Amino acid sequence: MKSKKLFAPLGISSISLMAAGGIAYAITGEMGNLAVTLLWLGLLALLLFFYIYFPEIRDFITKRSTKYAFNTAIMSLVFLLIIGLISVMSIKYKMRVDLTQNNRYTLSSQTIKILKSLKDDVEVIAFYRSDERTRQAMFDLLSEYAYHSSKFKFRFVDPDRNPADTVKYGITSYRTTLLKYGDKQEIVGTESENKLTNSLLKLINKEIKVFYFVSGHGEKRIDSKEENGYGYVKEALERENHQVRDLLLISAEKVPDDAAVLVVSGPETDYLQGELDKITAFVKKGGRALFMVDPGGAPGLINYLSGFGFELTNDFIIDKLSQVYGANYLTPVVVQYDKNHPVTRDFELATFFPIARSVHIKEEPAKGSFDLAKTSDKSWTVTGKLTKEDEEFNPDKHGRGPISVVAVTAVEVSAGDNKPKAEEGPESIKTWGKVLVTGDSDFASNKFLKLAGNKDFMLNMLNWLAEENVLISVRKKEPGLTPLMLTAVQGKIVFWLSVVIVPSLLLVAGVGVTARRRRGV
Repeated sequence: MKSKKLFAPLGISSISLMAAGGIAYAITGEMGNLAVTLLWLGLLALLLFFYIYFPEIRDFITKRSTKYAFNTAIMSLVFLLIIGLISVMSIKYKMRVDLTQNNRYTLSSQTIKILKSLKDDVEVIAFYRSDERTRQAMFDLLSEYAYHSSKFKFRFVDPDRNPADTVKYGITSYRTTLLKYGDKQEIVGTESENKLTNSLLKLINKEIKVFYFVSGHGEKRIDSKEENGYGYVKEALERENHQVRDLLLISAEKVPDDAAVLVVSGPETDYLQGELDKITAFVKKGGRALFMVDPGGAPGLINYLSGFGFELTNDFIIDKLSQVYGANYLTPVVVQYDKNHPVTRDFELATFFPIARSVHIKEEPAKGSFDLAKTSDKSWTVTGKLTKEDEEFNPDKHGRGPISVVAVTAVEVSAGDNKPKAEEGPESIKTWGKVLVTGDSDFASNKFLKLAGNKDFMLNMLNWLAEENVLISVRKKEPGLTPLMLTAVQGKIVFWLSVVIVPSLLLVAGVGVTARRRRGV
């Protein structure tokens, strides 16, 4: 029995020898003589230990406590195995949920749409130091882009470790990302989805579209940053790789040939007949025009647009639903959109039109005529001068909603009309001009453009007219303050709860506790 005790250290020695062999292999990186010798000696010692102490080991294994411990170990191993499988599957089949207010950690639908439209590979090289603080943010952003398109490929280069690549691409600073598409390239300097997507747009766009805004009759100014200006619209269009120009139509020979879209933004006085003839000639050659006509402004445009089938009534729209959003009742809220038209098919954001008139057209989908956007059934129209009595709906004098504030039509044009007759075939080729009309121009002004879905709706209309359908989407919202709009009733509830009810209950409870303690004493 005493001789058996002499071999007791064999168990610990065998484990120590095998551990030392494993450490030697880990350090040297190869199964050398030392590692093999230590592992072999440890294995021999372990076999000898099992042989000598076999009866004791057998008795230990057959104990009830050992069986329970063995079962527990097996269950723990199975549990760890399941956790491991879930971890592996979560890496391959992952799903993310973004619960932030503006989905700031999710790519916008516009970016995803652009990525899915890629026809050729986009190579992205991010020049970041390995210890750069913002490297992980850019890696996460580029990974999201690559997730949505197999044609978007990226890699990181450390300028300090690979100076040759830095010189090759002419990179002179850290935290720089290079995008290559064919023989074109763009550089981005920050971890911003908006800037990355805008650079991607510049690469894939083969043609720069030009938007002309008519001036000379009190229209909204595209170079103005005042509340009534269109400076933000211009900036938004330029970010999408478009050009925006003024057009003094009265002095122009015609609408320029490079015009993708002609915009008439809230004129205050009527156009001359010669100017209207130039617009008509542009549309009948397949041109696209957007008219934004405010109540009471440029009455001659009403007759002109009626020639295309539009009905613009000299009215105002009153909408009590707008008060729920913190606006006044003269700011109708558009909540209904035509789901058969590309501009509004996937659009679900509310839009606000301050002091708007109704715009209607006889709907004929085959001819491209649609009422695109309508107010709710809580709205109504007031014709003529607005009075205090018009603040309440009167079925005898008011028109009940929903009320259309945006309409569109297509103008069929024969290409043969613009060719010499000798060139005309038996059947001339058909092209289409497009005319889109809104009953308000202030919704796209600097003051209201960033309100709810106004910006996206304005840009979607313009991009559709310019045949840039890939840009029709909801864009990424910049992170910022999110104001909470309360109705008058909700404001009173918050006031009474926080200022009156809760403090008074606490005061009564405190007085009651103090009185009971004094009475007990």
